[in-house]
Amino acid sequence: MASLDKVLYTARVHTTGGRDGNSRSDDGRLQANLSSPGSSGSGTNPEQLFAAGYSACFIGALKAVGGMQKIAIPQDVAVDAEVDLGPITGGYGIAARLTVTLPGMERTAAQALVDAAHKVCPYSNATRGNIDVTITLG
Repeated sequence: MASLDKVLYTARVHTTGGRDGNSRSDDGRLQANLSSPGSSGSGTNPEQLFAAGYSACFIGALKAVGGMQKIAIPQDVAVDAEVDLGPITGGYGIAARLTVTLPGMERTAAQALVDAAHKVCPYSNATRGNIDVTITLG
């Protein structure tokens, strides 16, 4: 397990009610009603929140690597994330798929950028070896 050399930021969120509850951050920027996946509830669910977080973080990693390598990242870069929920032995698990779109970039360079971003992305590092993650270039 890798430990942090230093803490750059700490997110603080208070959740009540579990999958059918509410989450709110200490700074008030996040306030989300929660609903179980597939239910008639009007809230989001943890899997959607994870997909949003991973995809946003991955774009951040693409930009960080691009900056280090002096590669211009297309302004309309996008990541489509899918997070699956299902049973595993003894409980439940998730799997993730990211499709990265880098319009206008040459495919070999874009793939190298995606591969490098996958090595530095905090979500990729947290999930590596723990869940199935597939990252493809769209």
